[in-house]
Amino acid sequence: MSHQPIVPAAPKQAMWPLYAAGFTTAFGAHGIAANLGGFSEDAVTSLLVLGGLIAFAAASALYAVADSPGWLWAARLGQGAAASAFSPSASAMVARLNPAAKRGRAFGSYGFYKSVGYTLGPLLGGVLVWAGGLRLLFTVMAMCAAAVAVWAALAVPAVPPLPRKRQTIADLARRLTDRSFLAPTAALAAATAALSVGVGFLPVSGAAAGLGTVATGAAVSVLAATAAIVQPQAGRALDAGRLTTRTGLLTGLLTTAAGLAAAMLPGLAGVLLGAALIGTGTGLITPLGFAALAASTPEERMGQTMGSAELGRELGDAGGPLLVAGAATLSTLTAGYAALAVLLAAGPLVALAVRSPTPRAAK
Repeated sequence: MSHQPIVPAAPKQAMWPLYAAGFTTAFGAHGIAANLGGFSEDAVTSLLVLGGLIAFAAASALYAVADSPGWLWAARLGQGAAASAFSPSASAMVARLNPAAKRGRAFGSYGFYKSVGYTLGPLLGGVLVWAGGLRLLFTVMAMCAAAVAVWAALAVPAVPPLPRKRQTIADLARRLTDRSFLAPTAALAAATAALSVGVGFLPVSGAAAGLGTVATGAAVSVLAATAAIVQPQAGRALDAGRLTTRTGLLTGLLTTAAGLAAAMLPGLAGVLLGAALIGTGTGLITPLGFAALAASTPEERMGQTMGSAELGRELGDAGGPLLVAGAATLSTLTAGYAALAVLLAAGPLVALAVRSPTPRAAK
């Protein structure tokens, strides 16, 4: 592992725009996604963060101005691309602006505000759509993203690229296949898979049990709110030495798997218990996983590592719902929850549990 340079703690006013940006993209993702169905008739510098926000604002404004189904899908495509560009850049900025001893708390706080965005997105998005349709929602999103972009440009310091040694493809492959990268990334992918399944399928379970939209919507809010509460606490515990990365990730995976198992129970109790446990597990995994990646990555390669980790999360985001949906198609939704629970409790857990062999003493 390379020696990390001592990084002075970023002033609070430099971090708030990043928190606001995380909230904005999360709010847009869930606020629009939660209200889209009813209307469908058919990397490392502040410049990169700012560029992602500007692209998100421009994509949002696209539909607000055009107001047609075709431009709606173009706007959503643009928002997705902008968010994909923004996420690894923001994660790298959080790491670069904070010393190693405070990165757990920094990632926990960043995750808290993203989770708040996920929590409030469906509710506030629904209010805006009720008041003025999707056009008003996209307009508000464009204005929020533009305002945060200006704030970031004024308050977030530029983080210039560091001198880098030449890297071969073999060097990159060796670093990305190292356990210090694979274990946290696998855990983050598993957490994202469970989060997507919880948001997408817990309302289905609730509806099948005869619950109304208010109860099922509350379940999703419980999941996101629990994750929001747990993330800063997990980050502080890591920084204070009360929690190790390995213990936290293992506990998070087991808790998340338990949440999926709880979702198999019938009725409101299963939905709410599943949401709370999934939120707790993913809230543990997210800040610890990113802090672990930052600790094992040379400063000059932070953006590359965070981008690769985000790719792993995207695979989990897509793969989790596909696995559950496939199992549910062949059997029942309960079987889908069980399949993902087994994967979370077995695959990543085994990878994290394997220890490097202790070298034998020379005879």
